[in-house]
Amino acid sequence: MHKELQADIAIIGGGVGGCAAALAAARMGRQVILTEETDWIGGQLTSQAVPPDEHRWIEQFGCTRSYREFRDGVRAYYKTRFPATAEARAVYYLNPGNGGVSRLCAEPRAYLAVLQDMLAPYVHSGKLVIMTRHRPVAAETDGDCVRSVTVIGDSGHRHTIRAAYILDATETGELLPLTCAEYVTGAESKRQTEEPHALDGAPDPRDIQAFTQCFAMDYKEGENHVIDKPKDYDFWRNYKADFWPDKQLSWVSPNPVTLEPVEETLFWGTDKYPLFYYRRIVDKANFAPGTFPSDITLVNWSQNDFWLGNVYDVRPEEALKHARQAKQLSLSLLYWLQTEAPRPDGGVGYPGLRLRPDVVGTEDGLAKYPYIRESRRIHAEFTVLEQHVSAAVRGEQGAVPFPDSVGVGCYRIDLHPSMTGRNYLDISSLPFQIPLGSLIPVRLENLLPACKNLGTTHITNGCFRLHPVEWNIGEAAGALAAYCLQNGYQPREVRNTPAKLEAFQNALVNLGFELAWPKITAV
Repeated sequence: MHKELQADIAIIGGGVGGCAAALAAARMGRQVILTEETDWIGGQLTSQAVPPDEHRWIEQFGCTRSYREFRDGVRAYYKTRFPATAEARAVYYLNPGNGGVSRLCAEPRAYLAVLQDMLAPYVHSGKLVIMTRHRPVAAETDGDCVRSVTVIGDSGHRHTIRAAYILDATETGELLPLTCAEYVTGAESKRQTEEPHALDGAPDPRDIQAFTQCFAMDYKEGENHVIDKPKDYDFWRNYKADFWPDKQLSWVSPNPVTLEPVEETLFWGTDKYPLFYYRRIVDKANFAPGTFPSDITLVNWSQNDFWLGNVYDVRPEEALKHARQAKQLSLSLLYWLQTEAPRPDGGVGYPGLRLRPDVVGTEDGLAKYPYIRESRRIHAEFTVLEQHVSAAVRGEQGAVPFPDSVGVGCYRIDLHPSMTGRNYLDISSLPFQIPLGSLIPVRLENLLPACKNLGTTHITNGCFRLHPVEWNIGEAAGALAAYCLQNGYQPREVRNTPAKLEAFQNALVNLGFELAWPKITAV
């Protein structure tokens, strides 16, 4: 079966940016179709099982109004629907999991419920159609315009979606090759960008950050929940990368900033950092006794970063192989933790660790989709470089101000090990603005990036890839498409005409965007 659908705006990819784009466009009165490859919208937050990485001022400023509505909604979800303790209810900025990585560590299912609630008025009114279990397979272009995108569902049925604007909110920039958009992958060279940490030699399109197959687990002391030995366990048990200080399945990994070896552990009780609490998404102490039998954590550690091969811009059989290997790595990590991980008491293994498939909504217990840190990136009218945001380069001047700002973001330049065997790069950055020019392709007129696929480099992707920034990117792209339809403009016309740019920025402010930072320091 092959159907044709029509909308004002088609958003391909229902992750963090895609949801924000759909929310913005539907709120501005446009007819929107949102497709998503998995059966859960929400991307990093849900199908990839990664609590939000955010800057330290997030409770006061530094995000859009709708992102704050989302965060408030997650807290309200637990306070109104769960038997939270009186003490937990009294905490205004409740952190359901009390995880160390975020002020809002919560279950993927909770994030999903809040996103669905936020989009529900537009779904119920017919303004927004959400098509889960659909992935893009083809696109039709006419000169510099994209006329349609064809998606295929799990059943094999195809839908061709025609729209005035097409937004690529896929995790890997899937529309870029399908539409013949100019794009880049991997690491640029110093000759191209003059970035201090770019490659000294030629650019390398294969130099892409590791991805991770996350999973959820809890701990039942005295019980045995050891999984079957993974098929590839012997390989991963003995694997050690040349740039890594120990075997990957060990407690020793590099400090991301200094690269010095650091030994960690699982639980509190020693002077070593306890990884179970790093991304803990349920702290049972926040709820009435018996609500949760154990704390629950998400495992997205250096031990299950996969860097032996990529899942895009490679042959399909290679992509499937690497995705399977990444799953085997994560299952092997769990099995190692259950059976061989050294304990502080001199014993080995924690058989009480229990895989939680229900938390991530899958049969195998692994997240529905791998956590993709680095996407294909458009060749944009303007590309954000390291020297625009680096604390070492800019110092007290602050990040380079962008007159075409459509939002703000802040995170360290945080690059995980790469597919070519480079170790972490983790350096200080400054609170930055998101320039509209980074959302406008050099040639295509009606294709907009709405995820991690905007005009950044391999280096600056490291601070643009996190949840609140991706939300802002997607929301700005959705608002831009709706604004252009409303006024009969083209995106690059808005950016390059001062009066039109000012009017659009005023519209964004009215929608709850922050376009500039107060005076604050580096992170």
